[in-house]
Amino acid sequence: MAQIPNLDTAPLNLNAIRDKAQKDLLDILLTIRGKKCLVIDPKLGGSLSLLIQFSRLKDGDVELQHLSADPVQTDSSNVIYLIRPQLTVMKTIASHIQNGISKGIEKKYFIYFVPRRTVACEKILEEEKVHNMVTLGEYPLYMVPLDDDVLSFELELALKENLFDGDTSSIWHVAKAIHKLESSFGVIPNVRAKGKASTKVAELLNKLQTEDPVNVDDGAPEINTLILLDREVDLVTPMCFQLTYEGLLDELLQINNGAVEVDASVMGAQQDAKKMKVPLNSSDKLYREIRDLNFEVVVQVLRQKTTSIKEEYAGVKTTTEISELKDFVKKLNSLPEISRHVNLAQHLQSFTSKPSFHARLDIEQTILELQDFDSCFEYIEEMIHKQESIVSVLRLLVLFSLTNAGLPKKHFDYLRREILHSYGFEHMQLLYNLEKAGLFKRQETRTNWLSLTKGLQLINEETDTANPNDISYIFSGYAPLSIRLVQHAIRSGWRSIEELLKLLPGPHLDLKRGTPNHIDSFGGAHFDRVPDGRRSLIFVVFVGGVTFAEIAALRFLSSQEGMGYDFIIGTTRVVNGNSILEAIVQSSG
Repeated sequence: MAQIPNLDTAPLNLNAIRDKAQKDLLDILLTIRGKKCLVIDPKLGGSLSLLIQFSRLKDGDVELQHLSADPVQTDSSNVIYLIRPQLTVMKTIASHIQNGISKGIEKKYFIYFVPRRTVACEKILEEEKVHNMVTLGEYPLYMVPLDDDVLSFELELALKENLFDGDTSSIWHVAKAIHKLESSFGVIPNVRAKGKASTKVAELLNKLQTEDPVNVDDGAPEINTLILLDREVDLVTPMCFQLTYEGLLDELLQINNGAVEVDASVMGAQQDAKKMKVPLNSSDKLYREIRDLNFEVVVQVLRQKTTSIKEEYAGVKTTTEISELKDFVKKLNSLPEISRHVNLAQHLQSFTSKPSFHARLDIEQTILELQDFDSCFEYIEEMIHKQESIVSVLRLLVLFSLTNAGLPKKHFDYLRREILHSYGFEHMQLLYNLEKAGLFKRQETRTNWLSLTKGLQLINEETDTANPNDISYIFSGYAPLSIRLVQHAIRSGWRSIEELLKLLPGPHLDLKRGTPNHIDSFGGAHFDRVPDGRRSLIFVVFVGGVTFAEIAALRFLSSQEGMGYDFIIGTTRVVNGNSILEAIVQSSG
């Protein structure tokens, strides 16, 4: 099965976005004559694999290599670097060119920045005295379809840059990406934003429309509403352990660019030492059916499907009807998919069946409900003393701190001291960064978490994970705060929760754009249908990352009876609590 997702069922023509990205890349290669070596930034390799088969790039006279510190070894006369505009990458390329010159090797060098060149990068080339030896260009790749309803802006460090570094370049990138979408699908008439970064994106979007206007007279826009949310507005949700099938796969195996990598033995193959990539997207019909279900239910579904095939096999052995055999053979076509997910589910169960897994979930739920502070504190203390992974400890600690608006000074100082004793004093910078970002801090005010859980109905003790009627099934009782905000935005508007919004980080705003004929009332009426009777399309963008659990919650909302809208989800990247904290740990080293 191809790793490139099938986009034919997308509510928006995402094929056009992917086709344009493919064409732009192939055009770059066609404009450079002769044999060429395409050197790809490793951080871009995964993104490109979702756009184009690498075999298409290798056709003819193109050789592929990945960028590394070692000089490029190639017989090609043209070396083309396809890279993110990062200063360290510039220095690496400069050293490659200088190495070639010192050895008398004559080549033509090209650097294509993704998505755009920067003054800082050009300055490095000038300082290294190679600027005149390089032809510079841009490959304007602002977004990559991860699936038929998910677009990634591929900004891996957006949250860290916004929280810690004061680097707002990702905000411009997101605004530019949305503006490019508007140039294909019309100006989005309704915009609602919450959070510092998101409101800046909304304002930049208006500025881009003024500087580079999209024609608003070409009929009704295809996207009716844009909802922008900062990850910082809801950092509680990614700190919770995801319990949907797709979320659990990401937590335990790490989904990268629509695939997981596992030992071949997990998938039933004989080669123990080898790794296998297992694609995970809508092209797999069974995965599409089960990915957003609570994992407990997925196990039951897979059991039912395998039992059904066994029973039919027993019956078909005695049949004389060709039509019955034909029907059975059709069902056998789904066997590889069933086998794939039975193997993956069995592997996941080796983690989820452990008592320690359930104990962790119980503590999470206790923290979310603001119950039994002492038990939660002692659980985290014990994790530190057992020297469990620092990311695992911090994830629970950050959840504990966020819901309690920090920890009392005595508790904060004690846990801080214990972490440094157990994991080393080199983590002082890490703890300082977490405190600076408000993720693990001293308690200075009363928590507003109780007001938020009650006002937004975040805790649902009556959740039915097998037959859910609410998004709280996603975490077996906790409804993601971010998605509750989306629900209010599309049903009754945010005015009804104005006071609750003020309890969350950052400003919020509503904008009406385009011509009056294209604008729905934003005052509170929900907008299930657009004037021509189509289902309304809502673009929900997470600045700083979205979890698979939140994606599942939005899909669940869209599938509910009587809901007349579809979602497209945009994100700087797909995240979970571990990936967020790992980025902070690495940058604090």
